Amino acid sequence: MDMELYDGRPADTAGRSAVEMATYDLLDSLGIAYKRTDHGHADTMEACHEIDAVLGVLICKNLFLCNRQKTRFYLLLMPGDKPFHTRDLSAQINSARLSFGSPEDMGRLLGVAPGSVSVMGLMNDVENRVTLLVDSDVLKEEYFGCHPCVNTSSLKLRTADLTEIFLPAVRHEPTVVELPWD
Repeated sequence: MDMELYDGRPADTAGRSAVEMATYDLLDSLGIAYKRTDHGHADTMEACHEIDAVLGVLICKNLFLCNRQKTRFYLLLMPGDKPFHTRDLSAQINSARLSFGSPEDMGRLLGVAPGSVSVMGLMNDVENRVTLLVDSDVLKEEYFGCHPCVNTSSLKLRTADLTEIFLPAVRHEPTVVELPWD
C-alpha cells in the first residue's frame, strides 16, 4: 500500500460515498482539523497497522455490540491491540450477555456497514439509540484515529476535538470503561 497523508477532505470527490462526504461536511462545519489517508479496504486490525504508521496514531478498535434482547446497543472504542472479552465489559455497564450487533442494526442505527464501524457513525444515530463506551486508554492519547464511515480512508484528529466538539455536536456522551490488557 502506498499511502499519502492529506490535510482535510479530498479535493476529488468522485467515487466517494454520501456517508463519507457527510463525515467531512460535519467535521469541517465544526471546525475540527484532521489528517486523512486513502487506502484499500481495511476491515481488520491487521490491515490497520500500516495505516497507523502513515497517520502516526493507533486506529481504535470499534465494536458494535448489543444485549441479548437487542434493546440496548453499544459502540465500544478501545485500543486496537487490546484484547476484548465481553465479561470484562458486561459487569461495568450492567448488561449481561453482550454480543455483536447485526449488520442490519449497524446500518439502521449508525449508517455504516461491517468493517466500517466508526465513532463518526454516531452522527447518524439521531435518536440516541447507541450508547458510546470508550476505554480509558483511548482518552489518554493526544490523537485519535478512525474511519470516516468507510474503510477505504482513515482520519487522525485530536482526541480533545472528538470529546469536546464532535461528541457534543452529535449529542452523545461517552461512558468511560476500564478494560484490562490481560
